[in-house]
Amino acid sequence: MRGRVTGQDASPRAAFKRFCLPLSVALLSLAVPAQAAGDDPIRVVVFGDSLAAGYGLLPAEGFSARLQDWADANYDRQIVIENAGVSGDTTAGGLARLDWTLGGDLPDAVLLELGANDFLRGVDPAISRANLTAMVETLTQADVEVLLAGMLAPRNMGADYVTAFEAIYSDLAEDYDIVFEPFFLQGVAGVPSLNQADGIHPNPEGVDRMIEHMDPSMRALLARIGAEG
Repeated sequence: MRGRVTGQDASPRAAFKRFCLPLSVALLSLAVPAQAAGDDPIRVVVFGDSLAAGYGLLPAEGFSARLQDWADANYDRQIVIENAGVSGDTTAGGLARLDWTLGGDLPDAVLLELGANDFLRGVDPAISRANLTAMVETLTQADVEVLLAGMLAPRNMGADYVTAFEAIYSDLAEDYDIVFEPFFLQGVAGVPSLNQADGIHPNPEGVDRMIEHMDPSMRALLARIGAEG
């Protein structure tokens, strides 16, 4: 007479089922990725001078930090804004540090904001053009989307200088089919209440105005990457 089995069924068939069920679940979990590629964070590097770095402001008040706030408020998908601004940087300085700043892990997009320190130092527009062209070409060839933020030269530089300098940005935007913002400081430059005591760098209110102005350009940039907001 066979003894009565108590508790869990000890038959070979039951044992087989107890073995196969967890194995099937484990294999299924391996087949389904934990996160779809389309949900990966989007990295945007703000590559520029003191205007990008947030000169004279608290870390939370600078352009890059406030742009992060804008992204968090307007997009469900995670967007990471990285501050790669260096106060005093020129287009030559930007070109020299571009590769090591971005590193091997390239971002999805770069907001390129350089040139103001070139005209403040009287740099030949031809040199500025060559530097900016090299940076844009490097980024686009690496499949990094670019938002080029333009600058307007002071009128006291002379008509020829102003024309040659300002044409750099619009020409590059057309030649490389990149997102273009004609003037990074639109609505802020020359407005005392929106600038620090030096009359050059925006105060927190000025930064907020810049963020509002950059909204359409940033949306156009992120749309190229597939982000919807």
